[in-house]
Amino acid sequence: MAKRQDTKKFFENLSGSGKSIGVLTSGGDAQGMNAAVRAVVRMGIYVGAKVYFIHEGYQGMVDGGENIEEASWESVSSMLQVGGTVIGSARCKEFRSHEGRLKAAHHLVQHGITNLCVIGGDGSLTGANLFREEWSGLLEELVQQGLIDQEAAQNNSELHIVGMVGSIDNDFCGTDMTIGTDSALHRIIEVVDAIMTTAQSHQRTFVLEVMGRHCGYLALVSALACGADWVLIPEMPPEDGWEEQMCQKLSENRAGKKRLNIIIVAEGAIDCHNKPITTEYIKDLVVRCLGFDTRVTILGHVQRGGTPSAFDRILASRMGVEAVLALLEASATTPACVVSLCGNQAVRLPLMECVQMTQDVQKAMDEKNFEEAVRLRGRSFENNLNTYKLLSFRKADSELPHEENGSPYNSSFNVAVLNVGAPAAGMNAAVRSAVRVGISEGHKMFAVNDGFEGFYKGQIKEIKWGDVGGWTGQGGSILGTKRTLPAKYLDKIAEQIRIHNINALLVIGGFETCDRIKQSASGTKRRVFIIETMGGYCGYLASVGGLAAGADAVYIYEEPFDIRDLQSNVEHLTEKMKTGIQRGLVLRNENSNVNFTTDFIYQLYSEEGKGVFDCRKNVLGHMQQGGAPSPFDRNFGTKISAKAIQWISKKLKESYKEGKVFANTEDTACLLGMRRRALVFQPVVQLKEETDFVHRIPKEQWWLKLRPLMKILAKYKTSYDVSDSGQLEHVTRIRPKKD
Repeated sequence: MAKRQDTKKFFENLSGSGKSIGVLTSGGDAQGMNAAVRAVVRMGIYVGAKVYFIHEGYQGMVDGGENIEEASWESVSSMLQVGGTVIGSARCKEFRSHEGRLKAAHHLVQHGITNLCVIGGDGSLTGANLFREEWSGLLEELVQQGLIDQEAAQNNSELHIVGMVGSIDNDFCGTDMTIGTDSALHRIIEVVDAIMTTAQSHQRTFVLEVMGRHCGYLALVSALACGADWVLIPEMPPEDGWEEQMCQKLSENRAGKKRLNIIIVAEGAIDCHNKPITTEYIKDLVVRCLGFDTRVTILGHVQRGGTPSAFDRILASRMGVEAVLALLEASATTPACVVSLCGNQAVRLPLMECVQMTQDVQKAMDEKNFEEAVRLRGRSFENNLNTYKLLSFRKADSELPHEENGSPYNSSFNVAVLNVGAPAAGMNAAVRSAVRVGISEGHKMFAVNDGFEGFYKGQIKEIKWGDVGGWTGQGGSILGTKRTLPAKYLDKIAEQIRIHNINALLVIGGFETCDRIKQSASGTKRRVFIIETMGGYCGYLASVGGLAAGADAVYIYEEPFDIRDLQSNVEHLTEKMKTGIQRGLVLRNENSNVNFTTDFIYQLYSEEGKGVFDCRKNVLGHMQQGGAPSPFDRNFGTKISAKAIQWISKKLKESYKEGKVFANTEDTACLLGMRRRALVFQPVVQLKEETDFVHRIPKEQWWLKLRPLMKILAKYKTSYDVSDSGQLEHVTRIRPKKD
C-alpha cells in the first residue's frame, strides 16, 4: 500500500464553499446507514457546502422533484440510533438504462450537485462509477436537447463520486468491515444465545440459516462467536462424505455431556458439486442418522433490523466524514473511490479495483477455486476461517504432529492461562481459544484460577478440550480474576511455576478494559442527559461512546478542561436546544477531574438550562462490565488468543535447548494488540517507555484523533488533523504462500 507522509495536514484548509453534495442510500438497507448520512450532512455543512438528500436511492435521482431535498443540520438530529435508512432505498431498473441516467444527470445539474456520496453495495457503486464515466457525454446530450445551457454544462463539468459500503453480508473486497455487518451479527448472536437456553433444556439440535447468498462472513463469524458445532458457507464447500463426519461430531459432542448442538448455515451454502445445502436437508439428515430432536430457525430480515451497534455507528460516522474530505480533495483525474476500514484506520481505495476484486471472488467460486476465493475475500475473512478450523475439530492422534518414529508428537511444554485485572467481556472466549489451540499444538494446558492470587496459592490445574465448551458466550471471567499484583509474591509464583513445570504463560487482561457502553439517552423532549462512564483515567469509553451516541460534550482526563470550557459547552447546548434539537447528551469519564464531578456538572447544566431544557444524570457503573460479550469481543478474543498461542509455540521451540527453555531475551515477553492496521507483538520492556503507570494509561492514545469528529458533528468549531487521510491507496492482493 502507498506510504503516508508524516507532515501534519489540517482540514481547515479545505473549503466546501460553492459546492453541492448529494447523499443517497441504494440497494439493501443496512444498520448504520443513517449514521453515515448524518456524518456526510453535518461535515458537508460544517465546511460550507450545500448538502442534499436524494430520497429513494437512484430512483429518486431519476424521478427528481421532491426526492432531491436540501438538508439542514437539524434534519439529521436523532438519526444516529435508527436502523435502516430514513432517506429510503430502492432498486432502480431505470437507472440501468441510458435514458434513466440522462434524467438523473438533468436533475443533479438543476441543483448544481457535482459531488455524490453513494452508500450501498457493489452494484450501487458500480452504477455510480458508470454514471461518472458517462457524465460529460450526458451533459452534451442535455445541451443538445435544450434542457440545460452551455454555462450550466461548464459549471457542472466534473462529477466526483465517493462510495461507502453498506451491506450486512460484509461481501465487499478492500474493507475489513462494511456498514451493517456488526449489527447483523448482534441480531444473530442474540437469537443464538436465546436458542441455547431452550436447546439445553430439551437436549435439542438447532439448525440456523443466516443471510449470505454469496458470502459466508455472517455464518462464519457467528459460528466462531457462539462455538457452533458445524458451519456451512459458500467459500468452503464440504467434501463428499461430510454428512457422516458432521453426524459423528454431533454424536461425540452429545456423548461428552453437551446438551445442545448448533449448526449454522449460510443461505448460499453449497457442496463441492455446487449443489445447494438447505436447512431442511440438514434437519432430515440429523433426525434420520442420529434421531436427535432437531429444529430449524431461519432468521431472515431480522438480521437487517434493529438499532445499529456502537461499532456500526462509529464506523459509519468516521466513513461519512472521510467521504466528505475525499470529495473536497477530488480533482478531474481522481478516480471514484470507496472509503474503507483497515485495522483501526479509515483508508481510500479506487472503487473499481474493489469492485473488480469482489467480482473475482464470485468468478473463483464459479470455477470451484475456493482457496483463491477465500484469499480474495481478504485477510479478515481468511483469519476468521483459519481460526474456525483450528478450534472446531479436536485433532485425533493420527492428525497431531508426529515424531520421526511415528508416535504422536507431544511438545513436552506446559502452558498456563490466567485472567488478571477487572473482568472484561470476551475473556472466556480468549481462554477457550487458547486452550484448544494449545492442545492442537501438542502442549499440555493449565488453567490458573483467581489471577496472580490464585497463582501463588497454587490454584492451578490441567484443562482439557471439553472443559471449555460453551465458554464463548459467557460474560465475566469463569477462571476468576483478582486485582492482586504479582510483585509481592514473585517467589511463591516462581515456586508454582517450578512445581508444575510451566514453560509459558498467557495473561489475558491488564489495565481495566471493557468494550461495552449503554446509550441511556432517548428522544424525550428538550432533555439533557449527564452520563458517567467507567475507564479509570482512560477516556476511551467516554469518547468513543460519545461518538456512537452523538454526544454534545465528553469530559476526559487526557484533555484537561476548566470552568470556562464548561460554561462554553452549556451555552452551546442552550443555543442548539432553541432550534429543533430535542436531546442533549454529555458524558464524563469517572476520573476526568477531581473537582468537576458528575454532580457538579449536572447541577451546572440544570441551573444554566432553566427554561430551555431539564437534566437527568446516570452513573452507569459496573453494568458496563456485565452481560454477555458482543460478537466483536467474542471474535476478537478468540482470534487474538489463537495468534498468541501460536506465537508462544514458536518461541518455545526457538528457546528450547538441551531439555530446557531459555527465555531471557526481550522478545520472549510481549503484549499482543492492534496497532494501526495490524496485530503486533511488542516486548513489554519497550512498553515501559510508552506507559503512564500512575494513571494506568498509554502516554499516546490513538483514539484521541477521533475526538474532533465528535465535536464537529456536535457543531463545535475545532481543528482536525487529517494527516492520515488524503492519499488514495491500492487494493492489496494476498499472494498464495509457496511451499
